[in-house]
Amino acid sequence: MRRPTIRDVARRAGVSVTTVSHTFTGNGTVAPSTQQRVRAAAHDLGYRPDVIAQGLRRNRLGVIALVARQLDALRPELLFDVDYFARFAGAATVASLAEGLGLMLVSDPTGPRAAGAALASDGFIVTEPVTDDPLVAMLARAGVPFVTVGEVPGHPPGEGSAPHVDIESGRLALLALDHLWSTGARRIALVTGTDRNEWNLRTTAVYRRWAQHRRITPSTVHVAESLDDEGGRRAAISLLDAGGPPPDGVYVLTSNHALGVIATLAERGLRVPDDVRVVAGSDAESLRSADPAVSSIDLQPDELARRAVLALAARLDGRPPPDHAGTPVGRLVVRASSAATPPGRRP
Repeated sequence: MRRPTIRDVARRAGVSVTTVSHTFTGNGTVAPSTQQRVRAAAHDLGYRPDVIAQGLRRNRLGVIALVARQLDALRPELLFDVDYFARFAGAATVASLAEGLGLMLVSDPTGPRAAGAALASDGFIVTEPVTDDPLVAMLARAGVPFVTVGEVPGHPPGEGSAPHVDIESGRLALLALDHLWSTGARRIALVTGTDRNEWNLRTTAVYRRWAQHRRITPSTVHVAESLDDEGGRRAAISLLDAGGPPPDGVYVLTSNHALGVIATLAERGLRVPDDVRVVAGSDAESLRSADPAVSSIDLQPDELARRAVLALAARLDGRPPPDHAGTPVGRLVVRASSAATPPGRRP
């Protein structure tokens, strides 16, 4: 099949060739709705701007792109509170330099905020891939090397699956749940986000199997990541108003949701950790400085970033990817919010 051209995109989008060019280069003025139509047409056709494709055919640019989707939805003031993103981007930059590569942090090229320069790279690192991920599909169709951080849901490991760095969400979920159980919690609930990524989906599946094994009734609430603390408040209200005894342990994947859960528990007269023990699925400065300090999973994003860069560099060079089997990543950090039940108290 021949490579789609800028004229194919123009015809499909019903615009001029100049409009397509301006959409991807940032020159001129193109209405947002028109840009969206052009990008949709380019995505459907698997088109990449000709000037970039020609450059890639001639030689390596020495630049890789990092797409961290959660950054697009995160409020700027929360960026440095959430350890994951700052640590991941910093470590990816250092690891790229060590491999003789430059790193660009870009918005998802299939989204409305993408710049044409996003495609000017030798390969992509994609974090938080989702079910039927449009960017993964575009890169695979165009033959652009990429590595995802976390599996693409629906594409388990094996032939034909997307190359990925294992984030070990199942093992880490068990670490948190078993810790809550060991401290005396018996009515343990789960709060996750709504993005259809491995972190949310696999954790939910592992929790349900774990609850069945422990012979407890699972209690799960899903709230949008973008709701921040308010999402945690809504989740806590849902758990507390569900009828029956309230949970005495909660595993909350998102750090801001965890803070909202704890605030609502306090408003309802429930003490952490005496009445309810809480563990967050990702660490943040706000959790470390909270009162009580919140136990959390340190996902070790610096190591995940290093592994992702090494895996992508190996693909670009045609080398086998490094083998990290047997070297786990991620750890549980126990703080006051999940302290064991005091002597004399029953869970």
